[in-house]
Amino acid sequence: MQLAEQVTFGGGGLDRAALRRGDAVWLDDAWGKGRVLPLWRGKPLCCEDGLGWVPCANPVPAERRARAIFLGLADGAPHFAVDISDWRPDEIPDTLGLFLDPSEQRHPDLPEDHLFRELRRVMPGLDPLQAELAATAKGICEWHRTHRFCSRCGQPSRMVDAGWRRVCEACSTPHFPRTDPCVIMLILQGNSVLLGRSPGWPEGMFSLLAGFIEPGESVEAAVRREVAEETGIRVGRVGYLASQPWPFPASLMLGCRGEALSREITVDPAEIAEARWVPREEMLAVIAGESADIRPPRPGAIAGYLIRRWLADRLD
Repeated sequence: MQLAEQVTFGGGGLDRAALRRGDAVWLDDAWGKGRVLPLWRGKPLCCEDGLGWVPCANPVPAERRARAIFLGLADGAPHFAVDISDWRPDEIPDTLGLFLDPSEQRHPDLPEDHLFRELRRVMPGLDPLQAELAATAKGICEWHRTHRFCSRCGQPSRMVDAGWRRVCEACSTPHFPRTDPCVIMLILQGNSVLLGRSPGWPEGMFSLLAGFIEPGESVEAAVRREVAEETGIRVGRVGYLASQPWPFPASLMLGCRGEALSREITVDPAEIAEARWVPREEMLAVIAGESADIRPPRPGAIAGYLIRRWLADRLD
C-alpha cells in the first residue's frame, strides 16, 4: 500500500546502530554526549514539544546508568532510555480498570515542565522519528520488566548489549526482546466495513477486529480464523496492507484487507461485546464525529489509518 509507513510508530528512520550495542568503549563515549528518555511505569517523560529528553548527566538517569538502553542514533546523536519505575512519587495513581491513564507525574529532579504521560495520549502529536523512539523505549523497557528470569532454568538473568539481550547467570542462555505478531483486519463486503467492540471498552468505541497469530499459522489463516471466531463471518481473499509497531505491551500489528463471503453476524461474547456492518456513508459520519453511537477511531492507531485509506479509495 502506498504511504504505508505513515502510520504512527512506523517509518521514523531511526538508525539503530546495532553493531555498537556490544562496544562498551563507544557506548561510554556516547553516553557522555547523548540524551536520554526516562520512563516511569511505561510512561515516557514528555514536555510541551513532545518527548522530554534530558542530558545523560542528569542525576536521575545517571544513577541508573547500568540499566540504560541504547536506542540508536537520531539526527546523528546517541539516544538512550532508562526505566525509573523504582522512583515512588508522593501520590500513586489508582488506574486499575481504566482504559486510559489520565494521570501525570513530575519528578523533583527533572525539569519542572517535564511530566510522565501515557503514550496513548501523546502519540498523535509525535513526529515519526520521536514516535519510533518512544515505541522502542517503551517496548524494550517492558520486556526487561517482565523477563528478569530465565525461561529455561528460572534463575535471574542480566542485561547485556546495551539492553538488547539478556543472559542467564546460571545456564548462560541468551534471551532477546519479544514481539508478538497480531493481525488487524479491514473486513469488507460491498460498501460496508466490519467493526467490533471489546467488552472492556467504553460505550461507543468500535474498531477493526484483531487477534494474535498462533504458532504454525499464516497471516491469512489468522485473519480468517479470528473473524470466524469472533463474528461467525467467513472470509475469502486476504491481502496485506501495512504494519504498525504497537508497544502496548509488545505487538506488531499486521494490517490486512479481507473479503467477507457471508454477512450474518454471530458474536462470541467471550471475544467481543458487539459487532456490526457499517456502510461507507455512516463511516464518513463517524470519522467526522457526527455519529450518535460510534466514536471516531482513536488517533494514532492503525485501525483508523486503514479505515481512512479505505474511505479515500487509497488502499492500493
